[in-house]
Amino acid sequence: MTELVLIGKNAKEARVVTRNMDTKEKNKILECCAEELVKRTDYILEENAKDVSLAKENGMKESLIDRLMLTKERVLGMANGLLKVAKLSDPVGEVLYMKTMENGLRIGQRRTPLGVIGIIYESRPNVTADAFGLCLKSGNVTVLRGGKDAINSNTAIINVFHSVLEKLKINKNIVQLLTDTSRETATQMMKLNEYIDVLIPRGGAGLIKSVVLNSTIPVIETGTGNCHIYVDESADFEKAKKIIINAKTQRTGVCNACESLVIHEAVADEFIPLIGEELNKKGVEIFGDEKTVSLLSYANKAMEDDYAKEYLDLKISVKVVSNIDEAIEHIGKYSTGHSEAIITESYENALKFTDEVDSAAVYVNASTRFTDGEEFGFGAEIGISTQKLHARGPMGLKELTTTKYVVFGNGQIR
Repeated sequence: MTELVLIGKNAKEARVVTRNMDTKEKNKILECCAEELVKRTDYILEENAKDVSLAKENGMKESLIDRLMLTKERVLGMANGLLKVAKLSDPVGEVLYMKTMENGLRIGQRRTPLGVIGIIYESRPNVTADAFGLCLKSGNVTVLRGGKDAINSNTAIINVFHSVLEKLKINKNIVQLLTDTSRETATQMMKLNEYIDVLIPRGGAGLIKSVVLNSTIPVIETGTGNCHIYVDESADFEKAKKIIINAKTQRTGVCNACESLVIHEAVADEFIPLIGEELNKKGVEIFGDEKTVSLLSYANKAMEDDYAKEYLDLKISVKVVSNIDEAIEHIGKYSTGHSEAIITESYENALKFTDEVDSAAVYVNASTRFTDGEEFGFGAEIGISTQKLHARGPMGLKELTTTKYVVFGNGQIR
């Protein structure tokens, strides 16, 4: 029996454990795991240092090393994330509606766990903690397959959780980590229909495309983020500069960072030199159209594919447009459907943008960096869904449940 099949069997058997847990028990597990994460911070950081060292040896770019690296503050952040999830309302058992039919049947709909959730993800070790916390609180079992870059970090975090579960005399198979990080095993996991109910990929475009194309398990697609900010002709320049610099440079290796800048031609001559100077100070490489290059001597001429890239780096594309309709058309052509923002003082244009831009999150005068489960009040997130079925946007507890109908009768037959 392969490691993967054994994990699948264990997960399926463990479903009864999480399904029957009450809220108090789930919260106790989360609180104990949070406490143990903090207690064993040094151990986690030692294991993470092995991953970071190897990543540097292999030439991983700085923005991705930042995603991989843990610090005391980030471990504390993982622990606090579990505590926040513990404080959230338990979605399991929530009755969405109840109605009585003419024949006397009482038909209700209530929330129930998805079952066994498989998650295939890349470098970010904090996903290990977030995924466990959210899946547990929503009554699910978790099977995790992280990337080889973070194997030591992920193993350490799971070891901490397993030690807590053993102390509490709870089946530790409610969360399992696949230690074989080969592509072959990942592909096999995508076809484990017998044991896994839903598969969620988190990572770059290549990983997500591979899961969507190869999985025979239902997939909730968490998308890459070619996020746009459109500077309208009525934009407040100071507001625009502040938002763009935050969205592009606060953290470059994340899916909600701004990758594409769209600017109305009426403000291009004045605004592009202003924002160009600010971006240049931050070390951002600019890839622009002819108008942008004519205004910025240090800008690179953009190729067609530059407008479609999720750079995850100190790079940005710039496009000048003649009106808001052209801006919306440009975004629609190149966006990955993650997050887009408009900087404007026009209420009419703000409404038009939010109505016509078809992305999971659409902002008016705010940074795209807010597309995040914690920022949305979900405690944590399992990912940002860019698809339209089942869930869209930051996925919290409710998005990790499904519903079932419960029907009460008194001898009725059809």
